[in-house]
Amino acid sequence: MFLAHLELEKGYSIATVAAYGQDVMQFEEDLARRGLSLAAPQNVTRRHIQAWLADLHRRGTGKTSMGRKLSALRSFFRFCARMRLIEALPSEGIGNPKTEKRHPKFLNVDQAFAVLEPGKETASSPLPPDRHEALRARDLCLAEVLYGSGLRVSEALSLDADRVPFSPETLRIRGKGGKERLAPVTETAREAIALWLEKRPILAMENERALFVGMRGGRLNRREAQRIIAGLCRRAGLPQTVSPHALRHSFATHLLEAGADLRSVQELMGHARLTTTQRYTHLNLAHLLAVYDKAHPKSGAAEKPDP
Repeated sequence: MFLAHLELEKGYSIATVAAYGQDVMQFEEDLARRGLSLAAPQNVTRRHIQAWLADLHRRGTGKTSMGRKLSALRSFFRFCARMRLIEALPSEGIGNPKTEKRHPKFLNVDQAFAVLEPGKETASSPLPPDRHEALRARDLCLAEVLYGSGLRVSEALSLDADRVPFSPETLRIRGKGGKERLAPVTETAREAIALWLEKRPILAMENERALFVGMRGGRLNRREAQRIIAGLCRRAGLPQTVSPHALRHSFATHLLEAGADLRSVQELMGHARLTTTQRYTHLNLAHLLAVYDKAHPKSGAAEKPDP
């Protein structure tokens, strides 16, 4: 019932629902060693949760993972309270483990353009020429959509071919929590989508609705998407490979560096809270000083009269 609540009422993604389910069952296994069970949630106390977190820490579980597991328990016990199975929340007052603030990984503009450059093949492919060309079109289309529209990889992979584009310049996206938004589509992304749709029937199974499909013709999965972006990074000669999510981070970073306001970027990213978008304000010092010199009335550059 709890997992159905997350998926149907809260609108959580399949991956999030699965992760929360695993976390709650892991806690259930810990309770079983203490002679307890979530089948009787009223017997679970704050100390049981704290003891479990301490055990996770001793086993070397990362702080981010511990925070997610605690979030899963909070959601579970809130659901229990809603169902009137408990009167008090045992997770109340337990803070998340303190984690180091890390800026999202992103590419600079030149690196992003290198990844999106069609380029030339450096080695022959064992695949038939038509399938090889279809895969190239798919890979570049995926990268263009992730970077040009700032989509989460789950959002891109959930797109259906018969719904793209929603309009000549936008995509209708269903994001976290089932919230819908319109995402912009660049001209190069529209061209990439058109080329991929032309070649998509070479790979796609009959009656498959997914925009992005894998080698076997079904909907592309996250692991395949990661391999695609990693391959494009290697082909571009980047010193490091990045995840599909890094293209979304690059989208936000480049918009802010070009002067976009935080609220607009929040809407484009589909963030529920502005504080999430503020993670992308890791602009370099030179850019900040240039903005200051141009805008502040007391800066030397701003005080100089126009020639």
